[in-house]
Formats: sequence, structure tokens, C-alpha cells
Amino acid sequence: MLDTGIDVPEAVNLVFFKIVRSKTKFWQMMGRGTRLCPDLFGPGLHKDHFLVFDFCQNFEFFNQNPDRTDAAPGDSLGARLFKTRLRLIGAIEDADRPSGAAADGMMDLRAGLAARLFDEVAGMTIDNFIVRPKRRYLEKYQEKTAWDRLPREARAELAEHLAGLPSALVDDDLAAKEFDLLVLMTQLAVLRAERGFDSLQMRIRGIAAQLEALGNVPMVKAQLQFIEEVQTDDYWQDVTAALLEHLRRRLRDLVKLIEPQERTIVYSDFEDEIGDAVGVSFPQVGYGTDKSRFLLKVRQFLTQHGDHIAIIKLRRNEQLTPLDLTELERIFVHEGIAGDEDLDRIRGEGGIGLFIRSLVGLEREAAKGALAGFMNGRTLTANQIEFIDLILNHLTEHGVMNPGRLYESPFTDLDDQGVAGVFSMEDARVLIDVLRNVGSRAAA
Repeated sequence: MLDTGIDVPEAVNLVFFKIVRSKTKFWQMMGRGTRLCPDLFGPGLHKDHFLVFDFCQNFEFFNQNPDRTDAAPGDSLGARLFKTRLRLIGAIEDADRPSGAAADGMMDLRAGLAARLFDEVAGMTIDNFIVRPKRRYLEKYQEKTAWDRLPREARAELAEHLAGLPSALVDDDLAAKEFDLLVLMTQLAVLRAERGFDSLQMRIRGIAAQLEALGNVPMVKAQLQFIEEVQTDDYWQDVTAALLEHLRRRLRDLVKLIEPQERTIVYSDFEDEIGDAVGVSFPQVGYGTDKSRFLLKVRQFLTQHGDHIAIIKLRRNEQLTPLDLTELERIFVHEGIAGDEDLDRIRGEGGIGLFIRSLVGLEREAAKGALAGFMNGRTLTANQIEFIDLILNHLTEHGVMNPGRLYESPFTDLDDQGVAGVFSMEDARVLIDVLRNVGSRAAA
């Protein structure tokens, strides 16, 4: 119940009463106990431990599987619909072309599927941070002509990079979308002559039977003759993907009227038997300050002491001295912001100068000054200017920048190769040296 989003520093007893196999979820649950709480047991008696009562052998599981990784999350319903429509387009394009009216029906179906997917992609915008990294594919498939034919490579690109991304084309009718997916899978089964067709067919006939029971509803009554026909064997004899598309269009807006069936309540009466408790060693648990609370305290301190000479130096990209760093650590300890354990961790991550710089950022002029030597004497293209602006924005907000970021989004949105694709190799090396120099100024 309290695995995420709960912050109760006083908690010293956790009870695990469910099986957990997600390492991320497990550590979130453990995090409810790792919060520090000064003077919990009396003046000067701080919280220094917590107990976990685990009734489901989760500790034993993660002791035996310390390197377990979480499985990738399943596709959303929207992504599954997108990919299934792509597969259906592929099945139509790869199939032997029928002749006459059957050919016209298949081409109409293919055109409708492509138009639906194009509208979804056209509704995506790079203003959305989730969509922005896929800019190259988005611009490619927002061209109408890209959908005239979709070879296997194009379908793979669309499924991998654009399926499930946020779009202005919104359909909030969950029941209708689930029905769409059912019919699309049935159409695929028809085109590929798959064994699963029989079970899919029975599910659609079952939905039709449930709709028939709502015959007194005007919307349903208008389609009642067709609903009755769908339940007959004759309708499914030699049914085609085009006919199923006709079925989908006529019934999708009606399925939301079907009331969910009540599930039978099953009562159990068992007596829990708890054996002897056994202690489990779990050395991986880290004891320390909750990071979010720690950062909150640091940010409050920096807001109140923004005029400290060392902090001003950090914002202006001026070289710090060992005395500056020692003074900052002393203040952190004196103000009760950090303990020895916190300082050790900060030193291991680059030092207190880099840590504070990452929170206060650089003044815009200081960031420009750091890059001035690189820009002087160069005539930059529009892409190069935009690339430099991205670096300036990052330095202004975060104060430092790992050169490896030059090969990640948003820099790869301008060119797949990042800095190496926008600048020459020599210029790329100079830029990397500039970023390293900016970082070194925050350390003595």
C-alpha cells in the first residue's frame, strides 16, 4: 500500500505482505524505511535502523538474484493499435492481389488504415519532450507521400519509434478501442489464415449477443438486424478483412453500452500459520539521507546564501581554491545540511564545487564567455548556432556538462552523430575541451 510516494521518516517497522519481483519496486518499498529522523528515540538518539517483517521471501529472492533487471513495460493500448494497423497494412501489401471488387475492398481498407495512422502521426509535435527525440522519423512520416507504400523497413521504423507517442488525435472511448483491436487481430488472422481466427470470431459473436440483449436501446435497435446476422454461421463463411472493417465501423460505438459483468465473490476462511522468524542478511541496503529531502535542504541554503563568495565564483565560472571548497564543506556541516557520509558521497561524485554548480548553474554571460574562444573567428551555420545555443542552455541551467551529452538528445535531434555530425572532428575536440575546462573550474 505504501510502496511509493510516501514519506514518513518516523517509520521503523515495515511489513512486506506481497510477492515482489521488480527490483525497482522492491527498493522503493525499502526506501520507506531509509529516511533519517533525528531525535526519534529521544534527544540525541537518532533513527539509525529499521526492521522489515517479510512474509513472502522477497529478501531471499533478491539475495539470490542480486543483478535482476526489470522487464520492459508492455505496450499501451494505443501502441498496440498502432502496431496492429501497421501489421495489417503489411499483410495487405504482401498478400497476393485479388481481382475485381475484392481488390477494391482491400485497397479501400489499406487506404483507411494508412489515413488513420497518418492522422495520428500528423497530430504529434516536437514541442512535446517525449516526441522530440524522434524528430527525424516524425518529419519523415508527416509527409503524406511516405504512406503511399510502406515496405517492411518503414513499418519497422514506425513501430519502433512512433507507436504510442502522444498525439493530438485522441480517442477516449476505451471500449471502442479494445473492440478495434479485437477486429484488427481478426482481420490479420483472416489474411494470414491463422488458427486463432476461430477464438477471435467467437469473441466478436459473444459481443454481438450482448448487444442483442440491449435491443430496446435506440442506437442498438437501429443495428439490430445486422447484430443478429453477425451471430450466424453464414456471416462468417468466407468472411473477408474488408467485411470485418464494415463490422468494426458499425458496432464500435455501441460496445460501450455493454455493462461489465459482475464477478462472483469468493469468500475464503483460512487461518494463517506463521513459523519461526529467521533473520536475513541484506548488505546491499544503503543507510543515508533521502536524496530528495537532502537536495531540498541544499537548495534552501543556496537561496539564502547566494551572495557567498564561493557560490558567486561558481556561478561566474571563476576558479575555486582549496580554501573555498573547505569552507563550503564546513558550512554544510555547521548548518546541519550534510554529515560526513553525505560529504563522502559528494566527494566521490566529483566534489562539493561540482555538486553546488549543478544546482546553481552558470550565469548566461559566464557560459557565453566560456565558449567565446571557440566561436571567435568561426562562421557558423544555422545548425551549428542552434547546437551552441543548446550547450549554453544546458550550462546555464546545470552549470556543468559531461561531454558525452553531446552525443545524446537533444543534440542528436539536429544530427544523428551529435557533435561529430555538426562540427568537424577538430572543432568537436575543442568543444569537448571547453566543457572539461568549465567543470575543472568548480574543483580546486
